[in-house]
Amino acid sequence: MKKYQYLCTNKQCRGYTLQIFFRPYMIGHEELLAALQHNFGFNSFKGNQEEIIKCVMEGKDSFVLMPTGGGKSLCYQLPSLLMDGVAIVVSPLIALMKNQVDAMRNFSEQDGVAHFINSSLSRPEIAAVKEDVLSGKTKMLYLAPESLNKEENIDFLRGVKISFYAIDEAHCISEWGHDFRPEYRNIQSMTERIGRAPIMALTATATQKVQHDIQKNLGMLDAKVFKSSFNRPNLYYEIRTKTDDVDRELIRYIRSMEGKSGIVYCLARKTVEDLAETLKVNNISALPYHAGMDSATRSANQDAFLMEKVQVIVATIAFGMGIDKPDVRFVVHYDIPKSLEGYYQETGRAGRDGGEGQCICFYSPKDIERMRKFQRDKTSAEQKISDQLLFETQSYAESSLCRRKMLLHYFGEEYDQDNCGNCDNCKKVYRMVDESEVLQLIIETVLQLNEKFKAEHIIDILHGNKTAAVSSYHHDEIDNFGAAEDEEETTIYAIIRQAMIAGYIRKDIESYGDLKITTEGKKYLKHPTQFEVPLEIHDEEEEEAVGANMAGSAAADDVLFSILKDMRKKLSKQLGIPPFVIFQDPSLEAMATSYPITLEELQNIPGVGAGKAKRYGEEFLHIIKNYVEENDIIRPEDLRVRTVARDSTRKISIIQAIDRRVDLDDLAESKGMSFDELLEEIEAIVYSGTKLNINYFIEEIVDPDEEEEIYEYFRHAENDNIKLAMETLGYDDYDEIHVRLVRIKFHNDLGN
Repeated sequence: MKKYQYLCTNKQCRGYTLQIFFRPYMIGHEELLAALQHNFGFNSFKGNQEEIIKCVMEGKDSFVLMPTGGGKSLCYQLPSLLMDGVAIVVSPLIALMKNQVDAMRNFSEQDGVAHFINSSLSRPEIAAVKEDVLSGKTKMLYLAPESLNKEENIDFLRGVKISFYAIDEAHCISEWGHDFRPEYRNIQSMTERIGRAPIMALTATATQKVQHDIQKNLGMLDAKVFKSSFNRPNLYYEIRTKTDDVDRELIRYIRSMEGKSGIVYCLARKTVEDLAETLKVNNISALPYHAGMDSATRSANQDAFLMEKVQVIVATIAFGMGIDKPDVRFVVHYDIPKSLEGYYQETGRAGRDGGEGQCICFYSPKDIERMRKFQRDKTSAEQKISDQLLFETQSYAESSLCRRKMLLHYFGEEYDQDNCGNCDNCKKVYRMVDESEVLQLIIETVLQLNEKFKAEHIIDILHGNKTAAVSSYHHDEIDNFGAAEDEEETTIYAIIRQAMIAGYIRKDIESYGDLKITTEGKKYLKHPTQFEVPLEIHDEEEEEAVGANMAGSAAADDVLFSILKDMRKKLSKQLGIPPFVIFQDPSLEAMATSYPITLEELQNIPGVGAGKAKRYGEEFLHIIKNYVEENDIIRPEDLRVRTVARDSTRKISIIQAIDRRVDLDDLAESKGMSFDELLEEIEAIVYSGTKLNINYFIEEIVDPDEEEEIYEYFRHAENDNIKLAMETLGYDDYDEIHVRLVRIKFHNDLGN
């Protein structure tokens, strides 16, 4: 029998440690099955649920790694009902606790069977909960780690018989986990103060490193480990390129899933609120959810989603942990997550009933760059961990390998099939390329550098990138520097990733991701064989279609597009300004696609603000309206993304700063933007028709003669394309930033 300690707080024995021997609950299969049927209405256990339940009832510590939808909560709910005392369930979110407690009360005849103590309860409500616990009615008590840390709760629990501790979402313990919570690292000391009892740690996502961190921190290295497969065959994984038109694409996608529930995840609270509003004004039933909302609104929105009063919840990662909605049919990541653990857990909320589950993620390299900037205030160790997690996520997004195979490999599980048939990459046809020579170069380089550098560094060397790190280590002087300069960097990483799956290379987590060559990798270097990697789509018809689209306009109606161009040319002659100053081609293409017939609709066209709409719009609207009527065109109004009035604080502050003649370099830094990003913002402001005078900055950095020559170029140019301008003016003679600045001045002078 295993011995546990409880500290009695009764008056008769206050301050004395009682030795209590844990009495194992030896329960047979039939008896346990009957308890399952009686309490939950299920006729059988899923996976290794039964083994896990028996383990805790025998008084043993356990580590449970089970994907979302695998039935983790039952692993502690059922034994808590069968054992003496109360099970302490540590849970990270109020929403999660409420959902779990409501579910347990629905299964039980008594409301008091499950309770939670957190900041949402008043003093009298907490007193009522404690009364139920002391009376023996309560079998499960949910607490956040912060609540567990309070002295008054510790004192109370020391007088209660604890059946066991269940640490839910245990990945929050590890700094390598995607939802690290410092408070979670104090759990062991709290449980020791309250009284030792069996511990069950549960999570849906944990790499080997995270698992070790959890067990070590909880003092349960000898715990019995239960791992279920991470594979969710019903989930479809897809990465889509994130463009400026992402809202339109998202709306069209959600409309294609009409009548089906879905979650859209965003990283920022502001994005959540803006996107929820955009969906609503486009007739999609949606509500926002994030930690910054008041608890009443947050709970109401969550309940509305669970009760299917709304189709879509737009949320930060604060939403979803343990939310028991089995029929979520799609999970969309509007922003790519910070780690693959986070991505896996969030996508895991789709198709928990085994039915359809589409996981769509919009990806842009700019999002990764932005997240890296946000890590600057962290410690060096935290930055290294964050960078490594982001690199893994970026590699996943840019890879041509099977998404499922990559995800499972990341979590230490091998997937034998080469094609899962249920991800975007496996639905494409790739040309297999023998990359054995590049693989040999990779292995040679890793060994030559004594296995002390990460994949990014190896790629920089082989591609011939003379970065600061490469130069500081004099690695631009080694033989393999630039040896694979003809290969794309993404291709070199794909080869590294494929070699990891093949077992030739491994990543050392302890050293923040340094590459190591395995014994098999060293054997391969001595006796290389063919090493095929999927790299390019081989579809001649698709390539021809792409080429045809690039050759013509992107407008849906080429006839109207041509008429609008003629109108623009006529107007430019009348006004004596280049046609592109009036409206650029993408704006005309959009007009020939959505057929705007009012000034309000015209202002929704990219590159057309209120100023340009009023100045030039009437002639174009007249043409479009007549064209629509004469050709009996049904306008695709239902496909138009209606915009909502939003807080354009950044744009306004940029305009105000320029009015105050703030140096643009200082302005970019103050906004946390690169200079290039600031220029893009200024260009968008000016192109939409807003007057913006940057002459004071141009005078500081651009030579007057150079400015005049650039200005004259645009006055006579057919379009304002920067690449064409640089080719004409000469890359050696003109700075691209200077050309862009003068282009802004040109548009501002003549177009606004």
